[in-house]
Amino acid sequence: MTNYLLDTNVLIRFLRDDHEEHSPAAQGLFLEALSGECLLILTDIAVAEAVWVLLSVYKIDRRQIAEELQNIVKSPGVRCVNRNQMLDALDRFALTRFDFLDCYLAAMAAASGDHVATFDNDFVRFKDVLRWDHGV
Repeated sequence: MTNYLLDTNVLIRFLRDDHEEHSPAAQGLFLEALSGECLLILTDIAVAEAVWVLLSVYKIDRRQIAEELQNIVKSPGVRCVNRNQMLDALDRFALTRFDFLDCYLAAMAAASGDHVATFDNDFVRFKDVLRWDHGV
């Protein structure tokens, strides 16, 4: 079985079905993964870039973005790096106005118990996240 690291453009073509050649090819790849012929590896960077593209280029609602990407993360034949944290980050993204990277950082910190080193005071809104006391 072949493993494929997914690039963001494949995710976008699969989700938006907006390219005459690439979209059917992306759909075929996901069908192969679903049937166990291959494994698709989804990285946090690819998800972050997909969030940005769907939000800024396609103007998709945050909740819809989160739902669509969570469905991919949960799909048979897809292995997501830091799967549980990714699902948590997408939940946080759907339910807040935070950018996705802050949501991902919060999800990683909540899972590990590590503090987040940031000057962003809005992080206090994540009650399950410990924050560095920067003193300024």
